[in-house]
Amino acid sequence: MGKNKLRQFAEIDTFPNVYQMEEGKVLKGKWASAHFKNNHPIVLELACGKGEYSVNMAKFFPEKNFIGVDLKGNRIWRGARTGVDEGILNLAFLRIQIEDIMEYFAEAEVDEIWITFPDPQPQDSREKKRLTFPGFLAKYKTFLKPGGKVNLKTDNDGLYQYTVEKVEELGLPCYAKTAHLYTSEFYDEVLKIKTHYERIYLKQDKNINYIQFSLT
Repeated sequence: MGKNKLRQFAEIDTFPNVYQMEEGKVLKGKWASAHFKNNHPIVLELACGKGEYSVNMAKFFPEKNFIGVDLKGNRIWRGARTGVDEGILNLAFLRIQIEDIMEYFAEAEVDEIWITFPDPQPQDSREKKRLTFPGFLAKYKTFLKPGGKVNLKTDNDGLYQYTVEKVEELGLPCYAKTAHLYTSEFYDEVLKIKTHYERIYLKQDKNINYIQFSLT
C-alpha cells in the first residue's frame, strides 16, 4: 500500500463523520438521534466510492441525512475530508462489507437507497455479488421503510438489464427506467450529479442507465 493510502487510512480514523466496521454497529437504530442529532430521513449511498453523490445530495437536501457506504477507506477519505472541511453536518460514511449491512441498520431506519456505478460483477458466477441481486434486495428490505425508493445509476447495460428483469420478476413497483438518462424525462438536478467514474464513462461516450423502484 502506498504512503498516500496509508496516510488516508490513518486520517479517516480521526474523522468524526466516519465509522469503521464494528464501531458502526452501535448506531444501529440510532443513526439519526446519536450521530446526526435530529430526526431527519436517512439516505444511503451504497458502493459510494469517493462519495460524490453523498456529498452533493447532502448539500442539496439539508433536511435529510446521508450515509455513504463502501469498503475502501482511501476512497471514502475524499468524501469524508470534504464533509469535515466544509462542515457538512448531515453527511457520514460507513466503511464495511455491504454483505453485512443488516448488522448496521434497524427496521424502517432508512428512507432511500442510491447505488451509483457499482462493480457490475458481469460474470455469471458472480451474480450473487451484484448489489441488485435478490439476496441483497432482501437485506435492504429489512431496514428500508415501506415504499422507500432504490435508485441504480450505472454505465453497465448488463447490470441495468439484469436489474430491470429482477424488478419485473419480483413484481416490484418501478417508478423510472431508462437506458439513456441524459435525454430522458427523469433527468433532474439530483441525477445531474456526476461521480468520478461517470465522468470517465461519459468521455468514452457511454450511455448512462437509471432505474428507480421500491421493495414493497
